[in-house]
Amino acid sequence: MRRLVLAGATLAAASVLPSQAEEAVMPDQNHPYVGLWVTDDGHVRHELLPNGRYDEARGTRESAYRGRYEVSGTHIEYWDDTGFTADGDFVDADTLHHGGMVLRRR
Repeated sequence: MRRLVLAGATLAAASVLPSQAEEAVMPDQNHPYVGLWVTDDGHVRHELLPNGRYDEARGTRESAYRGRYEVSGTHIEYWDDTGFTADGDFVDADTLHHGGMVLRRR
C-alpha cells in the first residue's frame, strides 16, 4: 500500500494507481495548466505551481492567498491554507473561470 502525504495528512492510496495518485496530488511541471493566470486588469495574479500549490496576489498584496489545488480534466478545486475552498473551470488552454473572474494565461 502506498501512502501519500498531503498538507500534513497521510492518505492511503491502495485503490488508486500510482500515476493517478501522483497526478492528483502533485501535477507534473509540464501540466498544461501550471503557470501564471491573470485577470485582464492585472489585479488578480494566480500562479499554479507544479508542486500542487497555488499562490494568488491581489493588487499590491503579494501572496494574498495560498493553498493547494487539484485538477481533474478541465475542473480545478482549491483548498486555501486558511480553510476556504473554491473551484473553477478551464474554458480553453488560455482561459480560466474562477470565483466569478476570468483569468488568462501569461
